[in-house]
Amino acid sequence: MRRAFERASLVLAVVATALTARGAAQGEWRGPTCDLKPGHYLVNSGVLYLKNAAETRFADQRLKDLHDALKVLEQAVTTANQQKNPAAWYYFGRYYLATNDAAGADSAFTKAVALAPACANDVNMYRRQLWMPLMNAGIAAWQAGNTDSAIASFRRANQLYAGEPTGFVYLATLLSNGQQPDSAAKYFKLAIQAAHDPKYTKDRQDAMFNLARVYHGAQRYDDAVAAYREYLAVYPHDMQATAGLAAVYSLMGKRDEAMAMYKQVLEHADSASATDLFAVARAILDGIPNPPDTATRGKECRAEARKASRTLTARQVALRCDSVTTQAIHDYDAAARGHYRLVLQAVEAGLAKDPYDRDALLIYTGAAALAGDTARAFSASQRLYAVDPLNRQTLRMAAQAWRLKGKGDSTLHYLQLAEALPVEVTVEGFRPGEHDAVLSAVVSNPRSTASPPLTLTFEFLSAKGEVVATLAQEVAAIAPGANVTFDLKPKGAGIVAWRYKR
Repeated sequence: MRRAFERASLVLAVVATALTARGAAQGEWRGPTCDLKPGHYLVNSGVLYLKNAAETRFADQRLKDLHDALKVLEQAVTTANQQKNPAAWYYFGRYYLATNDAAGADSAFTKAVALAPACANDVNMYRRQLWMPLMNAGIAAWQAGNTDSAIASFRRANQLYAGEPTGFVYLATLLSNGQQPDSAAKYFKLAIQAAHDPKYTKDRQDAMFNLARVYHGAQRYDDAVAAYREYLAVYPHDMQATAGLAAVYSLMGKRDEAMAMYKQVLEHADSASATDLFAVARAILDGIPNPPDTATRGKECRAEARKASRTLTARQVALRCDSVTTQAIHDYDAAARGHYRLVLQAVEAGLAKDPYDRDALLIYTGAAALAGDTARAFSASQRLYAVDPLNRQTLRMAAQAWRLKGKGDSTLHYLQLAEALPVEVTVEGFRPGEHDAVLSAVVSNPRSTASPPLTLTFEFLSAKGEVVATLAQEVAAIAPGANVTFDLKPKGAGIVAWRYKR
C-alpha cells in the first residue's frame, strides 16, 4: 500500500498529544454546541450533576455526582416518558463518556443524533475522544507486529467515530496485507467518504489509489480499471497510477489501450519513478507477441494455392507462399522493433534515475540486441558486467553484445568465462530503506569439484553512484552442486543500488 504505515508513528504522537491536551482540560464543562434544551426537569438535573462531576476536584464527589446523573437520566427515559427527548440520550452519552464506557456512549449518542441530526458535529467531537485511545492501541499493536489486535482496535475505533479517514486507511491496509481484498476495498471506500474535508485531501488521494491497487492485485480487472480511471480523472499526472492502469489493460488483453497508457508514462518520464519506468519496460516486453508460425502458415498457403489453381507448378506455389511468410516475418520484425524501442526508452529514462539497477540493465541489454541496436547493447552489457560479474546470464549477455559487434574472439571469451565460473552469484532480493538496506544472495557451485574459497566485496551506492557503504562477504569452499546463502545489511542514508567484485 502507498503511504500508510510510514505515517503511523507520526499519527501516534499527534493522537497522544491530543489526549494529553484533553486530560489537561478535564475540569472544564462544555455544554452542547447545537441547539439542545433539556426539555424536562429530570434531564436538567442530570446536566447539573454531570457539570458538577466535571468540575469537582474530589474523586469521591465526582463518583457521587456521576451516580446521581445516571439515576435521574434513567428516571427520565423510564418513568417520565423522555424516550424521544434527544437531550436525554445526549447526556446519557456524556455520562458514558465520563465513565469510559465506549459501548454505552456509542449507543446513546446514536439515539441522540437520530432524534437531533443537527447535533451530529457536537456528538462527533465526543466520539473522537473515545476513538483516539483505540487508535493509539491499534497503532501500537501494529508496530509491535500484533496485527489481529491492531485490526480489532481499528474496527472498534471506526465504529465509534467515522469523521476522519485515518482509521479506515489503517484497517484497509492491514486487511490488504492479510490477503482480504474485499474487506480492504470496503474500508478504502469508507476512507474516501470520510476524507471529504479539504484538510484530508492527501488521505483521500492515497485511499483512491490504494483501492485501485487492491482490485488490481485481486485480479478484479473491471473494478481496477474503474478505480484507476476515477483516480486519474482527479490526478491525471500520477504516472504510478497510469502505469497501473496500463498493466491492467495488458492483463485484460487490451493491447491498444495498454500501449496508449504506456506512452503517456514515457511522455511524462520526468515525473515517473525509476521503479515505474522499469515496470513499464517489463510490461511492454511481456506484451510483445511471439513470432508468427511460418511453418504452419506456409503449409496453409500451399494448400490454399493448390486448391485455387490446379495449373500452378510446385515452384510457383513455393514462390507465392515464401513471399507470404517472408512478409509476415518482415511485418512482425518491424512491429517488434518498435516495441523494443519503447522498452529501451522506458529503461533509459529509469536508468537516468537509478543507473545501477541490475534487472533493468539486463532488460536494456536484451532489448537493445533484439532491436538491432549494437551500440546500446554493448554499452549496457559492460555496465551490467561491472555490477554483476559472477553471473552466467550477465556473461552470456556480454557475449551476445560482442557477437553483434562482429568480434568472434571476444564473444568466445565471455562464453568460456560463463562455462568456467568457479561459483555463480545470484542476488535474490534487495530492499533499500531510508537509512539502511538488506541484500539477500545465493552463491552456488555448478561444477563437479569443490569451489575455492573467495571474498566478495559489495559496494552499496547512492542514486548518484557514490559508495555509501562497503561490506565484504567471505565464502568458504562449496561442495559440487551445493550453495550457500547470506544476507548483508549495510548502514547509510540514500542507498539505492549495489554492485560487487571478487
